[in-house]
Amino acid sequence: MTDKRIITVIGATGRQGGGLVRAVLADRDGDFEVRAVTRHPESDAARELERLGVAVVRADMDDEASLAPAFEHAYGAFVVTNFWEHMSAEREKAQAQAVARAASHAGVQHAIWSTLEDTRDCVPLDDERMPTLQDHYKVPHFDGKAEADHFFTEEGVPTTFLRTTFYWENLLGSFAPQRGEDGVHRLAYPMGDKRLSGIAVQDIGRTALAVLRRGTDLIAATVSIAGEHLKVADMAAALTESVGEPVRYQPLTPDEWRAQGFPGADETGNMFQYYADCEHRVTAARDLTAVRDLNPALQDFATWLAAHHEQLRTAWS
Repeated sequence: MTDKRIITVIGATGRQGGGLVRAVLADRDGDFEVRAVTRHPESDAARELERLGVAVVRADMDDEASLAPAFEHAYGAFVVTNFWEHMSAEREKAQAQAVARAASHAGVQHAIWSTLEDTRDCVPLDDERMPTLQDHYKVPHFDGKAEADHFFTEEGVPTTFLRTTFYWENLLGSFAPQRGEDGVHRLAYPMGDKRLSGIAVQDIGRTALAVLRRGTDLIAATVSIAGEHLKVADMAAALTESVGEPVRYQPLTPDEWRAQGFPGADETGNMFQYYADCEHRVTAARDLTAVRDLNPALQDFATWLAAHHEQLRTAWS
């Protein structure tokens, strides 16, 4: 038996939820233990969590009835939805509402909802700088999460609203530099000379754990986090130094990015344009000193690069 308090982690096999799971596991003398929630307990990722001693339960945010056992006797919860599985803001909102109801019915005492800004506060729907998507949104995976914030409040769930940002782990996958015919890797982002707020997923988990440790102090608070704010040209220079081969920044216009036509090109084009056009709003909300007060181990980009040097070289080869 254990007297540790249970934290139910929705999305435990993903990046953000996985970051919190590993932060709790590393905190062996801490007050919490994890209950990992996944739709696929038979997956390799879920089995790896079980191997590490984590309790894994099956539940599906699209099936509200399945969520009740996941929250039973839980003190806290970490909730993240994955827009990119289905690319529907409406579905993402419905999932968040289902989770909020389940957490409320179970009497969860502290939830962390991984959310984002409503981009329409900076770029209104009638602003022609960027297209309107899915009829109601500028950046659906931001705006849908922002709209879902009120579900937790209305359901009476004591909640901290954790606003994340661009993962540096994207450089290992979907936003990795592309090698040109000349052999040079290029970061071709539509950011101009504006700074991009980035963070390591490990630090999302560590900061979420710090929020839970604070007890009631941050309930109803919005905590916006980043590890560093960097111009993409500076990111490219740091990558060059880390991997030992040239990485150059190739700025695109948002329209050039959207014109690439891959699934999600409009969505991600609008996202980068929001980061660029609303740079001050985004960076000012993410006070790095305040984040480091919560998470003293917060990594800047250089620290993250040093830890992922070999992964980067392998991913780009």
